Amino acid sequence: MITAFARTVILYLLITLGLRLLGKRQIGELEPSELVLTMMLSDLATVPMQDFGIPLLSGVIPIATLLALSMLFSQISLQSIRFRALVCGTPSVLIRDGKLQQQAMRKNRYTLDELLEELREKGICRIEDVKYAVLENSGQLSVLPWTRCQPPTAQQLGLDAEDDVTLPAVIINDGRLIRTHLRACGYDESWLKKILHSHSISRWEDVFLLTVDEQGSVTCIKKEA
Repeated sequence: MITAFARTVILYLLITLGLRLLGKRQIGELEPSELVLTMMLSDLATVPMQDFGIPLLSGVIPIATLLALSMLFSQISLQSIRFRALVCGTPSVLIRDGKLQQQAMRKNRYTLDELLEELREKGICRIEDVKYAVLENSGQLSVLPWTRCQPPTAQQLGLDAEDDVTLPAVIINDGRLIRTHLRACGYDESWLKKILHSHSISRWEDVFLLTVDEQGSVTCIKKEA
């Protein structure tokens, strides 16, 4: 039982490390080489995890080899555009100036139904309204409508709109004080106590969420009983 537990923990940590090397990606955003790596890592970990007759190193060594190859390919890709194009592919333009690029669609085996579905999901009903539609390496379709088909911006309307978008920092998360965020915002615990007192809260452990933005605006949500 202890052996099974130890092998599972080791392989789990190793696979987690491998997935972290891929970066913060969703499954649908993985490039082909990354998707293959993910599938192979999971298969390699499953066999020694279930069959105790197989030495643990028989699973660890191939996984470590794949991770090393992945890091090597990533480094080479940073240095060589041709290598990156060979391993990861290149984006394909499926619509250019409102016209379908049928040869590019056939090359990528991208059907017309798939294209029209993607356009509808982005609120576009006509192909003529699209200046460019690019099939990215991840399989996602980037759609760039003509300017006349895009919602007008404040700049285009000649409005002097104030840029009031700020990024709030989480100071308390479910009763836990994040001191690094508190210091990064230029505040200390004395300031925090005053804020809690203004909301009739005596302890930060009783706070579910507390944020402060760049303008000093505070949002405080108390834990429900």
